[in-house]
Amino acid sequence: MTQTAEYSKPLPRPTLISKPFWDGLRQEKLLVQRCRNCGRLQHYPRPHCIVCLSQDLEWAEMSGRGTVYSFTVVRRPAHPAFAADVPYVLAVIELEEGPHMSGNVVGTPVEEVRIGLPVTAVFDHVTPEVTLLKWRPAG
Repeated sequence: MTQTAEYSKPLPRPTLISKPFWDGLRQEKLLVQRCRNCGRLQHYPRPHCIVCLSQDLEWAEMSGRGTVYSFTVVRRPAHPAFAADVPYVLAVIELEEGPHMSGNVVGTPVEEVRIGLPVTAVFDHVTPEVTLLKWRPAG
């Protein structure tokens, strides 16, 4: 993680494997890996399929729709840069296509977040180079 003068919170440092995911977010596209051998979708990015171990992977665009699978309300920040944000929701989102991914649920009071809540992807352009994925209640 790194920090910039414009944005004071830690930022991701993409790897060769994860770079297409982060590049997709900058273009407001939610991409996950799909195995060309068995068809399995997976997130987080890896060098091989988690089912058949094939290295023949491609990037597939997802709908950006999902539901809250699990969540917690963060009341004590893990890093001082997030102190002004507490309380906030950190959730595991189940995409309608199947894979799970984590992220913040924004745009609603923390008390209104619940398991099964339909959400849609939000693309937060925090710097010219970095876009973060967040989730907002659908509708």
